[in-house]
Amino acid sequence: MTLRSTQLQLGLAACLVALLLTFVAIPYWVTSPSNVRNIVLAPTFWPYILAGFTALTGGLLVLTALRLAPATPHAEADEAADAPATAGAWVRLAVLAALMVLTMLAISRLGMVWTAMLLFASTAFLFRTRHPVAALVCAIVIPLVLYAFFAHVAGVAVPQGILVRLP
Repeated sequence: MTLRSTQLQLGLAACLVALLLTFVAIPYWVTSPSNVRNIVLAPTFWPYILAGFTALTGGLLVLTALRLAPATPHAEADEAADAPATAGAWVRLAVLAALMVLTMLAISRLGMVWTAMLLFASTAFLFRTRHPVAALVCAIVIPLVLYAFFAHVAGVAVPQGILVRLP
């Protein structure tokens, strides 16, 4: 499969997912009370934002694919020879699956914030980030800032763990 066809298929799939989210999933399955004072606190606000970003990303992928030059007859064979699947990639995929299971088990014990920190850091190092210090800082700061906003500004209860609790 050429880069052009891959981008085109991914872009069209992302646009389709965004349409399904916008017109089916969010209106029918996300309940929102009508008396929400602030639109940012409405349960449907962020899903619609994510659907919009998904549509934007899909559209950009389609535009990029259309701007790429058509592939030569032998481009598919050349591309397949350039990027074989390695054993390391399969190991990382298996570790990522294990991390997902561990995340589900850890949320009840550590809470969402601490689990998110550990998951963010471990996935950054699992995929060998080029910026380990920035990844570690983001792994700590982003969950804490989100916790502070949702727990103290929006008044939304964030799941706390049995072992560790945040103020």
